[in-house]
Order: sequence, then C-alpha cells, then structure tokens
Amino acid sequence: MPSIEDELFPSTPGKFKIDRSNRQLNRCFASTSTMFLWALFLIALTASYLSFQSFVDSGSRYLTASWGGIQWEKQVRTSAQIHRSGGISVLVTGATGFVGSHVSLALRKRGDGVVGLDNYNNYYDPSLKRARASLLSSRGIFVVEGDLNDAKLLSKLFDVVAFTHVMHLAAQAGVRYALENPQSYVHSNIAGLVNLLETCKAANPQPAMVWASSSSVYGLNEKVPFSESDRTDQPASLYAATKKAGEEITHTYNHIYGLAITGLRFFTVYGPWGRPDMAYFSFTRNILQGKPITIYRGKNRVDLARDFTFIDDIVKGCLGSLDSSGKSTGSGGKKRGSAPYRIFNLGNTSPVTVPILVDILEKHLKVKAKRNFVEMPGNGDVPFTHANISSARKEFGYKPTTDLETGLKKFVRWYLSYYGYNTKAKLVQ
Repeated sequence: MPSIEDELFPSTPGKFKIDRSNRQLNRCFASTSTMFLWALFLIALTASYLSFQSFVDSGSRYLTASWGGIQWEKQVRTSAQIHRSGGISVLVTGATGFVGSHVSLALRKRGDGVVGLDNYNNYYDPSLKRARASLLSSRGIFVVEGDLNDAKLLSKLFDVVAFTHVMHLAAQAGVRYALENPQSYVHSNIAGLVNLLETCKAANPQPAMVWASSSSVYGLNEKVPFSESDRTDQPASLYAATKKAGEEITHTYNHIYGLAITGLRFFTVYGPWGRPDMAYFSFTRNILQGKPITIYRGKNRVDLARDFTFIDDIVKGCLGSLDSSGKSTGSGGKKRGSAPYRIFNLGNTSPVTVPILVDILEKHLKVKAKRNFVEMPGNGDVPFTHANISSARKEFGYKPTTDLETGLKKFVRWYLSYYGYNTKAKLVQ
C-alpha cells in the first residue's frame, strides 16, 4: 500500500502528467506554503516583540525590585554613611530581630553607618518585625529584605558599600522548635553563615565580623559559672549543635582566609521589643489573659534558673566587640597574616529561678499567675545557665548594669503600651 509520501510525489520525475485535479492540488500547496511562510514571519515577529518586552520588563524590575536598581543602591549608600569621626560602616543581619534592631539603633545613634538585612520569616509574628523595621526606618536605617543564602544579594551589597564590619545576628532561634523543623536550623545557622563568610572572605577589603553564638553551646556542662574555656562538645539540642558548628566554621575561615571574627555567647536576652517565643514574653501574655502558665522543673523538682541578661547590656557587649574586633588580614580571599579570633560570654552573672521571674512579673502586672508546674521534657532545654564574663570585661570593659527587677519593669511598660493595655493591666476595649 503506497504511503502518503508516495501519493504526493511521483517515483519517476518528468513523466508525471498534470491534470486539472493535480493543478488544483498544486495551487493548494502553493497557497499552503505561502501561509506557512507568513506564519513563520508572524512567529518571528512575535518572538522579537516578546524578547524586547522581556528586556524592558527586566530593566523595569531592576529599577523597582526589592533589591537592585539605582534607587535601591542610593538607599543602601545613604544608610551606610558614617556621621562621626572614626566611625564604622556595619551590615547588620537579622536587623529587624530583637537584638538586631536594638544594635542597629545604638550604632545609628552614635553616628555609625548601618544597613540592615532580614528575611522576615514567620517563626514568630512577622508584624512585630515589621514594627521594628518601621522604627529603624524612622531613624534613617535602610533594611534590605532578603535571605542570607542569596549569594548574589550579598555580593551586590558589598559591591555597593565597602562595609568595615558585619554584625551577624540572623539565625533560626529557639531550642524546642528544632523538634518540629530541624531543616530551618541547618538552612539559616549553617548554610546561611557559610554563604555570608564566603562573601566576606571575597570582599576587598575584608570586613571584621562579630556574630551571635549562644550560651546553649555549653550543653550538658555542669561546671559553673560557664567559661569560654569549658567543654562545648556535648550539645543538648539541635539549635546548640548548629551554633557550635558555627564556632568551628568561623574558626576555619579565620585560619584560612584571615577574617577577624568574634563570637558572642548570649545568655537569655530579654527586654522591650523581645521575642514572643521566650518564656518571660509568653508568661506576660498568658497572665494578662487569665491563662495558666507552664513552669518547667528539673529532676527532683529543682527549679530551672537562667542568667537573664537585659537587652541594653547585650547591646553594650555587641558594640564593644565591634570596636575591639581588630582587622581582617585577607584580600580577595587570600590570607596575608593572622587575624583575631575571639569568643566571649555576654551574660548578667546572676542566675534567677523561673518562679522568681514570675513573682516579679506578677508584681509589675498587678495580676496573679495561674501556675502549672511540669517536669522538664527532653526537648533540649538545660536546667541552668550562668555566665563567667571576665574575658569580655578584660577585653573591652563589658559590665552589665541592669538587674532582673529593673529590666522586667521596663519590659512590662513596653508590653502594655505596644499591645494596647492600660496602666492597670486591663485590656482597653
């Protein structure tokens, strides 16, 4: 049976007699060929238009994107401008976080250049972060919305501004949340940190870096108070493990690339604009709403104790670390000499039990708490923390000055104002 091709094209050219029907068929094919050529032309024209439109759209996006573009670069440069003699220019990651927002404001207040970076994740209510961002904006601090794992964004920031320092405070926080979403800790606390270090090592000049480790790295250590020379190879949580990994990773970049790096082990930071997942914050909310609060106890009904450190004292430690950080010695990723590598505890040195914390909250809220005591689950929490701060005191004069009574009073005043409570701790209707 002949194929379609056999029917359309004869096997013996030159001997095929064209009759009327064949002439009509020929005209048909001629017409079809013309239409085909027009179709190709239209397709090419359309493709050219779309290509041009894509180019225009790309340019438009470049000018109006969340990062990149002329206006964006102007905002970054303006925010990074130094307004004091001997000042520094700092990229603050996690700038709309609890510690990050306070550090950014303190740097700006004394005349340093500050550019923030934050991804506004939803680990806790992003509206609180947005409110902090508005506060930063009112002080002339520009916060770039982006992720640490965006290498192009970080590279662009360092192209626009030659930062002298990086204050790395962005992280996935919280001990218990690691049981629900362990990947987020690896993504932020390890992968994000490495990406930032890669950018810093390649920068020319290289900035000095100060970053937030955690007192959680002491893990199951029972020697008190905790000193920087104590064992930190027994983490009790994934969060602690990622922070310990961060200390090892930063040491490597210091050793190979000459980055000046300071790690800060924070001890239970609290205060105004704090994190809602922290115990003192959730206790305050539940007490005001008449809900019971859960207070964990250790073995043999021992009360948990924490070295609660007020945010203002932590900020002083952060600024002191930046000012004494020394200089990186590398250039374009190549080490030219040894650079400082330091780790400091930033705590209050006065541990307080959780029940006493609740007593103080009751006093300032003028409301009694409904206490529910529960044995501490195996979720990575430790029974106590206690900081030895002698190294930080010796290196840059770190000295905490706010006791828990005073600090909680300031926090409660902020909380009642921010969430719309009156002075009698009754919700305004």
